[in-house]
Amino acid sequence: MINAVTWMPAAILSMGAVFTLGIDRQKDMALALPIAENVTGLLEGYAGEDLTLSEGEIRVAGVSDYLFREFNYNGGPDAATAASMPVNYSVYVGYYEQQMQGKSIHSPKNCLPGSGWEALGSTLIPVGVYTGQPTQVNRYLLQNGTTRALVLYWYQGRGRAEANEYRVKWDLLVDAALRGRTEEALVRVVVPIPDAPDGENTAEAMALSVAEMILPELYDVLPG
Repeated sequence: MINAVTWMPAAILSMGAVFTLGIDRQKDMALALPIAENVTGLLEGYAGEDLTLSEGEIRVAGVSDYLFREFNYNGGPDAATAASMPVNYSVYVGYYEQQMQGKSIHSPKNCLPGSGWEALGSTLIPVGVYTGQPTQVNRYLLQNGTTRALVLYWYQGRGRAEANEYRVKWDLLVDAALRGRTEEALVRVVVPIPDAPDGENTAEAMALSVAEMILPELYDVLPG
């Protein structure tokens, strides 16, 4: 049997020709609900603050709408617990009403190393059960100097949540050609790893809790 990963790049290139035929009839798909008002990500003991991207950052990213929210730890039941908790974490959702050349999702695999982060390891991890089976998301362990962080990210749109970037590109090309739709969101949760014996597991548990919260919320926010 031929491994799907082997033929997927060639298939994507082949579908590119079909994709170009569907560009002119792509639809701008507006959000069903505002992101900022309907995606929370707030864990107990933290307070959230919305951050603003500059006009230049929005232009480079090409997003139609976004949520960038940082959560800071503001209390816990005791000092020992507080010392072992991440001091903050962040949620980013970048939404594209349609994707085209020069206005498409940039993979965190490419962006994060360019900002000084080094990937220490990556794998897939299941999150919740919303469509009959767990949703697989990307789990990245990063380091920048002495700082480490755990990142979960995935792509969500057109009724799907997907981690595999080959699969994402394939679905994008098929939907562009057959449905005239390319809208999608990049979703990213970043949790700094605390300097504690079980810090990485603590950060992963927090990231999973946030992902399990916002993944179903995004199904309501994104176009059906």
